[in-house]
Formats: sequence, structure tokens, C-alpha cells
Amino acid sequence: MKLTTTAALLAVLAAPVAAAPEAYVLDASHSQIVFSYNHLGFSTNYGMFSGFEGEISFDQEDPAASSVSVSFPVKSMLTGWEARFNHFMSPDFFEATDDEMVTFTSTAIEVTGEDTAMITGDLTLNGVTKSVVLDATLNQVGNHPMAEKPWAGFNATTTLLRSDYNVGNFAPFISDEVEVMISIEAMKAE
Repeated sequence: MKLTTTAALLAVLAAPVAAAPEAYVLDASHSQIVFSYNHLGFSTNYGMFSGFEGEISFDQEDPAASSVSVSFPVKSMLTGWEARFNHFMSPDFFEATDDEMVTFTSTAIEVTGEDTAMITGDLTLNGVTKSVVLDATLNQVGNHPMAEKPWAGFNATTTLLRSDYNVGNFAPFISDEVEVMISIEAMKAE
């Protein structure tokens, strides 16, 4: 009996240990969300969110076990034109308060390739929560040459409908569809 117990203990100790997900914190200075929409058929307009906060629990060995959560104030939107920003913050669109946040929390990750995945999550925007899917790519994982610590970079895209979030005024003249491009860098948490 003692020999069997010892053998079982040695087998457990010799078995490879599964790596746990590691915590990464977004690098706010190198993370952006760029959005675009068609304006009256004449042009494509762009806007951006930058300087946002978030955490990634990243399991490089089992990416499906990873997760991500991000939040930022609606009023951190950059449009390149103050009058457009003010219009977006008006009752025609967001009627945003200073503390109104946009949040995204992943609910599932489906690995689709060596460096690609579909990240499903709950996006809360303008008080409405909907499930969205991000088409994501892992750009690189490695030591940051200046910070000299582990770093990771990701890109992702999705398409949102403004009307899903009660900001669909003036559609279809201003496209209901908004293309979203995300690029983030994250540093391994201390």
C-alpha cells in the first residue's frame, strides 16, 4: 500500500504542470480603438478612443482560457473636431455624463488559428449591453526592448450597429454600421 501511494505521488509530481493564465495590464499610451462610419455617402469619418484601462488574463499555452476586460469614459472620444464631439455628446447621440463608461468583458474565446481567435464578450455602450465578437490577432509576445519586461500586442476588428445602442439617429444617411479597429499593447502585471 505504501509503495502504491509513493508511486502515485511521484507520478503527480512528474506530470507537467499546466501553466495558469498570467495577468497583463493595458499600456494606455499604446492602445487605441479607432472607429469609422460613412457620412452621407460623401466621406468616411473617423474617431478614436485612447488612454483606456483594462486587464488581460493571458494563457499562451491555452488561449481559450484567457480573458479580457476594458473600460473607458464615453467622453474620452476623440473626433478631431470639437463641434462633432459636442454633437456626439448631445441628446442626438450619447447625452453622455462625465462618469458614463464603455465596458467590454469577454465571455468566451474560440481559437481559430495559430495567432488568431474570435473573442465574444459583453459590450456596454450608452446603457445597453449586447454580445459582440472581436476578430482578434496576437501580434507578438516577448520582452519589451525598453521596459525589459514581458509584453503582448493584439489587434482586433468588429462591426457594430449604432441603432443597437440607441445612437442610430440620422441612419441610413449616416451609416448605422460602424467599423471598429482595436490595437492594444499590454505589460505583464507586477
